[in-house]
Amino acid sequence: MVLNSLPFSPTILQQQNPCTCDFSSLKEVLLPVTDFCLWELNILAISSALLSYFTDLTPTQISWHPKANTSKHHTDRYTHAELTVRRGQVFIITLWFNKPCQTGDNLAFITEIGPAPSEAHHTKAIFNLSEAGASGWTAVQGPSESSYVNFSISSPANAVIGRYKLSLQITSGNKVSSKFLGHFVLLFNPWCSGDDVHIANEDARQEYVLDENGIIFIGNANYIEARGWYYGQFQDDILNICLTMLDLSLYCRQDPVTDMFRRGDPKYVGRVISSMINGNDNDNGVLEGSWNDNFAEHENPSRWSGSVVILKKWCRENYKSVQYGQCWVFAGVMCTVMRCLGIPTRLISNFNSAHDADGNLSIDKYYDSAGKSLNISRDSAWDYHVWNEVWFSRRDLGTPYSGWQVLDSTPQEQSKGIFQCGPASVRAIKEGDVDLDYDTLFVFTEVNADCNQWIVYKDGTRKKVYCDTERIGKAISTKAIGSNSRVDVTNNYKYPEGSHEEREVYKKACAKAHGSNLTERLSEAPNEEPSETVRKPEVSGVFKLAEPPVFGKDINLILILTNLSSEYKPVKVNLSASTILYTRRAVAEILRAATSVDLGSKEEKQIQLKISYAQYEKSLTDDKKILVTALCEVMHNQEAKMLVEKTITLETPTIFIKIPTQVVVNKPVTVEISYANPLPEPVKDCVVLVKLMNQEVKIDVAALAPRERSQIYFEFTPHRSGVMQLQVDFSCDKFAYVKGFETIDVALGQ
Repeated sequence: MVLNSLPFSPTILQQQNPCTCDFSSLKEVLLPVTDFCLWELNILAISSALLSYFTDLTPTQISWHPKANTSKHHTDRYTHAELTVRRGQVFIITLWFNKPCQTGDNLAFITEIGPAPSEAHHTKAIFNLSEAGASGWTAVQGPSESSYVNFSISSPANAVIGRYKLSLQITSGNKVSSKFLGHFVLLFNPWCSGDDVHIANEDARQEYVLDENGIIFIGNANYIEARGWYYGQFQDDILNICLTMLDLSLYCRQDPVTDMFRRGDPKYVGRVISSMINGNDNDNGVLEGSWNDNFAEHENPSRWSGSVVILKKWCRENYKSVQYGQCWVFAGVMCTVMRCLGIPTRLISNFNSAHDADGNLSIDKYYDSAGKSLNISRDSAWDYHVWNEVWFSRRDLGTPYSGWQVLDSTPQEQSKGIFQCGPASVRAIKEGDVDLDYDTLFVFTEVNADCNQWIVYKDGTRKKVYCDTERIGKAISTKAIGSNSRVDVTNNYKYPEGSHEEREVYKKACAKAHGSNLTERLSEAPNEEPSETVRKPEVSGVFKLAEPPVFGKDINLILILTNLSSEYKPVKVNLSASTILYTRRAVAEILRAATSVDLGSKEEKQIQLKISYAQYEKSLTDDKKILVTALCEVMHNQEAKMLVEKTITLETPTIFIKIPTQVVVNKPVTVEISYANPLPEPVKDCVVLVKLMNQEVKIDVAALAPRERSQIYFEFTPHRSGVMQLQVDFSCDKFAYVKGFETIDVALGQ
């Protein structure tokens, strides 16, 4: 497109030889003059005009209009020096030039990204001024003045995301020059209908892209706790750290050109990030995982309450993996990164989550003849496991598989040689389409595996005593949109347990996984058929708590045994209790006992069991979990064995946080924080940690007597409006990281 011409006729100037120009011949184009001084001034003006005419057109100044652009692009909360915008949407810039544009001057823009930008790889684009609505990268000239020109620039809805270099290409006759204008950052755009990450609901966009505060659900299926988490995706340097994360990945190191080209695809970006949140591949990943009860001088995973401090520590220490993380920490950090890049993301907690190490769609758990859990299998069933769901379309699989996709950055099993998992379509998981990319079989097993229980005898022989087809994948949970409530999304992942649809899906998954049309669940050991007593046990059992289990108090349970037959059944019962991690790995056995009971026809009897505080206090981990088992054997019948187990999560005392009714920007706020010692003994070295956004205040408080509750008052001044999350941790010499949080809605001042 040709821009505005010069204010005088170029045809007259073109008749002159610039080296031998005779100004008197230009007299006819001048305004009439009657004064010699005016004539001289006119000659100077002509000289200036000629100089301007033969000087290259050059941009001298640019305005990125950060306030207007970031507001429209929902990027105004990023604290980033460069303009940050979203793809598939117009942004405005204004250019000032050293002179007005002449007829014959043509302008084009150049965008480049990556180490070797090329048009063939869609990492470089050269685009002339065009009309609005054109496809690809476009630039449209807007209302302008002689001193400046406005341009509206837009990227394709599938453009590569990241930091771009923007240049202006100027063509004057046969001369082409390029002038660097600056950098800008382009992100995914959930507000753009043409973007694969588009999500139609505005409340969902506010929650899954813009909300910096979150809830993580932990505990067990019968006792679900809510834990606060601060994502902080808009805080200082977080965007730079997220972009650097992509550059450090093994994918980028192995083929930087292809890696950059693929960064327009959210499923590729998600898979790369899932590999980079963990550091198990020696790839400078963000977190190193540790699943034991000894963290030495490094950070206990329970210490973390947000992502910002982790990501900044990783950056500050030259991208050395931060020690340590566990599943909810990996998921919390990944949510920060994905939301920062513009992909709608949420956390999912799966209770009774299977980790199938051998891909046979079942979990094998082993116990000794007294019922003690043995750590001899790579399979496991965690009390809970936390992963991420991200939202985008699956052009590779088809529309039915679009929507929520599972990404899991916790390093469990390698996928194509790297510790990464997903994206796996939630719809594909529910329908048993376990052959679809990526890692759908593994996630399917996490929510729908069989759980086999085996007895290991002293001579090493193993015998299966039970197969539970309904235990895995309970109360799958996420945070509600716009509130701290829990939403159960189990039906998104599986049909109701025991239903015809669920059975058919399992058979389908088995067939796809093993390449045959299986009609029975593949949960048997090789060459072993299940005994009739495994399929139809003669005795049933269940543990029930006499009252809620409270940390610091004795635990009272009841084992209820029922004779399912009409025949007399003498039953030997071996009882065991162990402290465990949330992964159900045994830490220490704290109780072992044996008893027997006689059951008449259809009779039910109860066995009382007590675990005292003195028995568990020394070996309880920060997870505060105890596994109780009862191995029940019908005497005179070696085939009739049954294993009953229950995981107990001890309740910790609530931290109460009282917030004033109204909280206003730039006005001091005083909150009351109440904490307690639940133990029958005094505690010392008491510390209260108060966290707000990315700030933390450590407060040393007085020792507490047995069962004592105390409180402190804490003052802070909020400097921005909106929703904030105040988090509080209480620790002492006997226990650590009892957590509480409260949401604060900060209003604008009057």
